[in-house]
Amino acid sequence: MRNRFHFRILSLLWLLWLLPLAASAVDYRPLAPKPRAGLTSDWLIQDVARNRLVLYLPDYHAPVHAYYQWLSVRPGQPVRISFTAREKLSLFLDNRLVFTASSPASYTLDLAALLPAGSNAGPHLLCVWHPDVLPNLASFQNAPDVLKAPAGTVAPLPLRAQPRPQGHQGQNVFVGFLLVLGLGYGSLRATYQPGFTRIYQLEGLWGKASAEQDFLAKPTLTWLNLLLVLLFALSFALLLVAIHTNIQNIVILRRLFDVAESTIVVKVLLYTGLVAGFVLGKYLFLELMGYIFDVTELVTIQYREFIRTILFMGLFLPMVMLLYLGLNQRLPETVLWVSNGVVSLLLVGTVWRVARTLHRKNSLLNLHLFSYLCATEVIPLIILLKLIVFTY
Repeated sequence: MRNRFHFRILSLLWLLWLLPLAASAVDYRPLAPKPRAGLTSDWLIQDVARNRLVLYLPDYHAPVHAYYQWLSVRPGQPVRISFTAREKLSLFLDNRLVFTASSPASYTLDLAALLPAGSNAGPHLLCVWHPDVLPNLASFQNAPDVLKAPAGTVAPLPLRAQPRPQGHQGQNVFVGFLLVLGLGYGSLRATYQPGFTRIYQLEGLWGKASAEQDFLAKPTLTWLNLLLVLLFALSFALLLVAIHTNIQNIVILRRLFDVAESTIVVKVLLYTGLVAGFVLGKYLFLELMGYIFDVTELVTIQYREFIRTILFMGLFLPMVMLLYLGLNQRLPETVLWVSNGVVSLLLVGTVWRVARTLHRKNSLLNLHLFSYLCATEVIPLIILLKLIVFTY
């Protein structure tokens, strides 16, 4: 009996000794960082609760303003990176400020040259931080090495941060698409002159001419309107890709369409399809909301006014692209402000025109109709302004 009691005591002590080992085995232990000589596409963010760095997953974590990466840097061995930065973007090495962008530009930087004298070779922590906007992580890449100086010549000084030309890497692509837009609008004007004139005239858009009522009485889904919607979608896509280059940081878009930053033609075609799908799919959305609010008799007029307004105001988008191609190297912030202004005018002007047309049919002082307008126009307007304008 005593031996059995002793055996139970020993078994209990054995289990108590194994319990911490089992708990430590179950607990997740992050792997030690494996720094590389160059940048990778994997970035780290700080887990404040656990006070450690974790792998940043765009589809899981919320965007932050500081991103980290372990790099293997040796003094005297260049580690060159290139990136696009907005003003005030800062880089840190081992929590030490080494670079701050003085103006929006593309930069090339040698990290090894920025280490303090006497630094040891090994892992060093790179931090990318901006106080106001999200850093463009997709632009960070390894820069090509500078050729070594021939024997008997003086080797160049270590590469310091220096701005590169602001011209977009797809400038020729943008010029080509602008030529397609010009040919498209010119061909449609020559082929469908009466319908083209009915859409693109100031009297019918802002006045009370008979042409306005004539357009609202015509069928919406004609070949002319479909082709003009595609041209408008292409214009808007060019503006998004050229100026709002970070739009794919939106989690929903990245989850559905993962397109590389360098494939500009694919990005333009992708955004063209998204914009065209939004414009054509809005009719189904209006039909659904009209059924819910019991105002189905207003859906057709509302959609025709929406189509006519965006097609007319879409003529100004290629002009903004020409401004981008001509002035982006010298006045990038000005081009951005003009772009945001034109996009805001397009979105707000469309909602104003639709509200004006609906008010002529039924007074918007009716709370029921005003709620319908907010659900179909105002709320989507706020979402688009947030995604396209105020984010950048």
